[in-house]
Amino acid sequence: MPLKLLRVFTIREQLRIQVEGTVQGVGMRPFVFQLAERCHQNGWVANTGAGLTIAIEGAPELQRQFLDGLNNPPPPANVLTLSVDKRPLENFSRFEIRSSEAEGQNAIFVLPDLAICGDCLKDLFESASRFYRYPFTSCSRCGPRYSIIESLPYDRERTAMAGFTMCPACIQDYRSIDNRRFHAQTIACAKCGPALSLLDRAGNELADGDQALEAACGYLREGKIVAVRGIGGYQLWADAADRAAVERLRIRKHRPAKPFALMVAGIEDAEALCFLSKLEKEALASPAAPIVLAKRRNHTAVAEAVAPDNTMLGVMLAYTPLHHLLLHGFGAPAVATSGNRHSEPICIDNAQALERLANIADCFLTHDRPILRPLDDSVARVINGRLTLLRRARGYAPQPVLSKAALPDAFAVGGHLKSTVAIGHNRQMIVSPHIGDLDDANSVRQFDAALIDLRQFYPIEPKLIVRDLHDDYGASRIAEREAMLSSQPVKTLRVQHHYAHVLACMAEHGLEPPLLGVAFDGNGLGSDNTLWGGEFLRIHGRGFERFAHLRAFSLPGGGKAMREPRRAALGLLYAIDPVRTFERMAPHFSAAESNLLETALKKGINCPLTTSAGRLFDVVASLLGLCQVNRFEGQAAIGLEQCAAAVESDLLYDFRIAGERPCMIDWQPMIEQLLADIPAGNHGLVARKFNNTLAAIITAIAERAGEQVVVLSGGCFQNALLVERAAGKLKSAGFQVYCHEKIPPNDGGLSLGQLYAVKYLG
Repeated sequence: MPLKLLRVFTIREQLRIQVEGTVQGVGMRPFVFQLAERCHQNGWVANTGAGLTIAIEGAPELQRQFLDGLNNPPPPANVLTLSVDKRPLENFSRFEIRSSEAEGQNAIFVLPDLAICGDCLKDLFESASRFYRYPFTSCSRCGPRYSIIESLPYDRERTAMAGFTMCPACIQDYRSIDNRRFHAQTIACAKCGPALSLLDRAGNELADGDQALEAACGYLREGKIVAVRGIGGYQLWADAADRAAVERLRIRKHRPAKPFALMVAGIEDAEALCFLSKLEKEALASPAAPIVLAKRRNHTAVAEAVAPDNTMLGVMLAYTPLHHLLLHGFGAPAVATSGNRHSEPICIDNAQALERLANIADCFLTHDRPILRPLDDSVARVINGRLTLLRRARGYAPQPVLSKAALPDAFAVGGHLKSTVAIGHNRQMIVSPHIGDLDDANSVRQFDAALIDLRQFYPIEPKLIVRDLHDDYGASRIAEREAMLSSQPVKTLRVQHHYAHVLACMAEHGLEPPLLGVAFDGNGLGSDNTLWGGEFLRIHGRGFERFAHLRAFSLPGGGKAMREPRRAALGLLYAIDPVRTFERMAPHFSAAESNLLETALKKGINCPLTTSAGRLFDVVASLLGLCQVNRFEGQAAIGLEQCAAAVESDLLYDFRIAGERPCMIDWQPMIEQLLADIPAGNHGLVARKFNNTLAAIITAIAERAGEQVVVLSGGCFQNALLVERAAGKLKSAGFQVYCHEKIPPNDGGLSLGQLYAVKYLG
């Protein structure tokens, strides 16, 4: 028996292994090295443009153990595909990590930036550590990735760390197999790495190193606004408890009411401000470290001006060493909002910041590590028991969504608001981080840069460019420009806005037709050239059928009505009773405005019709007196949801369904009953009944359509109450319901949906 065992283990074979997935920048090569040593394999591992290549020579039985271990790497690494070929023996004498192989087409998953890990955090505050109070410490499991990668494969010389030569101590850590900084490309310390400095508005240095940190904390305590250069760009910091400081930031940033995000040092600090579920705590403490929207506690030290008239707070944990050191020195929660001017992209370098933020910030805490691409903080909310991304950026992008089948090389440009760009290659659909609204030339330049980045990581020659139907979207103009500039013939594919919304959720969950898609959002151009937004689309293998929609009403003033709920209310009430409308709405308009709008409605001048569910939310918020003019996008809808959430009720209003294919859902009975309820003064009950009615409408149309699977998409499904009510009723009626999680339900997901449309329309 011993002789037989000896014969089995003296057989040696070489296996060549190709690995794709999240395998660069996550300590995968050190993991492979250690796995090879445990399984007694000689050979090598190297980064390639496609992921990892591994060669192992040893006993077949132990090679099977190696492959089992390789398929289960420690997070955040993730193996997507693993292919194995037998090769002739080369008689390797040991196992080694080889220099990266840059040949071949890039197809790897570029890792997002990761929050500081627990071990690095211990080093940061351990006086015996050589990384004590060093603001840029990291290891193979944490730190910047996407924001500093210049090109692939992921090695130091192709990152923003290339200009920082490792000192002998860092070299030793980098080469030590048992050290968690083994082959960590971002390794650095105070002797060899990036350094801090504090600048005044003119760019003059006020302090450096630890003194810069201490001075910045002093400025925060004095009520000053400090621009802090983090991983993906600048943030504007202020004392969250200082009402005057927060209001000063609002005035300077031209942000009168939209809530600010808060940063705190740990979970306990977050719990002192908000009621947190287990899922919310897990999200906050995850390597992605998003801003999490959670129910705020009463009577905290946070100034009301941080989130005026809002029952929720956006809270995130410190995710870099610099943030931890700042909060440790300051000792309290801080406002940490995007470092940009209104409607512009986030600033990433000192020249940008000094030019654009000098009228906002009192000083600048900066450093000399280049940021190669901007990254806003991601925003998430728990909806229907699942973490749902409302803004997908740092920590999540650009991780791909996978198609079950290969798609032709293509890219999609999304919409005009909450813009993203997506690129498709083989089975991978890669969506850029959140870019923003394309109303500003700087935002358009950032969009162009994001497209260049993706095409550099995935060097494809697109056969298709996918865009929205709307010709006036900035993204649509970019698509047409790219098609004209292409060196080869490229087809431009136009995809209807709400169809793209539904497809984005389908792509995320790997769904196939047939199904019913419910798209509730603001406005999008319909295939009949009118403004849609309350749509029920029956999805089939060749596109969609508009199965049902909300009754249309006028938007007096067009684009203005999308920003002013009072105008949407005026247009809807006019459709019910033109005579009494202006009397009812008189308190919200001047006499001159009323006369002008009455003429416009009578003659149909600049009063486009819309079926928008988003505008219907605006109408009800206006009628309840919650919001007449939005001071930020979605203000009316947020107020209405929070008003409804304060009341428990299953009551609902009446509605009518008329016609066939498409059916029309008439909201008039609901609005008439709602108006009759308002004088009683229980606005919470009215708002709750309105949400309940929309959930009942969704269920009623689903039953008519007869599809087993229902997908909920569009910006209105950022409303947790609506999703929970609708999904609950649908599931009780026997439907399978899918909602967004990893991809935003708002326009931030459009580019993914457009890309997925290639499968059916391309």
